[in-house]
Amino acid sequence: MKFMMMMHYAGEGPAIHTWPPQDLKAHIDFMHAFNRQLSESGEFVEAHGLAGPEQAKLVRARKGSGPAITDGPFPESKEFLAGFWIIDCESEQRAIELAAKASAAPGIGGAAMSIPIELRQVMCAPDPEA
Repeated sequence: MKFMMMMHYAGEGPAIHTWPPQDLKAHIDFMHAFNRQLSESGEFVEAHGLAGPEQAKLVRARKGSGPAITDGPFPESKEFLAGFWIIDCESEQRAIELAAKASAAPGIGGAAMSIPIELRQVMCAPDPEA
């Protein structure tokens, strides 16, 4: 079963680019180790951090005049999607365990951050040859 784990920044605490260098390194080291563990268990598909919301664009098709492009999706919000993983694991329960582990990444001073991790199953289209 494939799942997407989406890491949300909830606007709590200082922005990561302002953290003391040793705390930023510990956080990044945790993420690298977590990804290695997922790879070693065969559950890793892919993971990426995302650019900040100030670089986001909301694009909508418009008939006859090209796409409408606006800053977004929610420029007033302090919450945003910071990154994601695609994992392939045996059950939803296992996906929940992995999401909880990601949520516990260390923050300033090494304290577990309890990062909001949204977990959603990746749906697959039916096999056209079946």
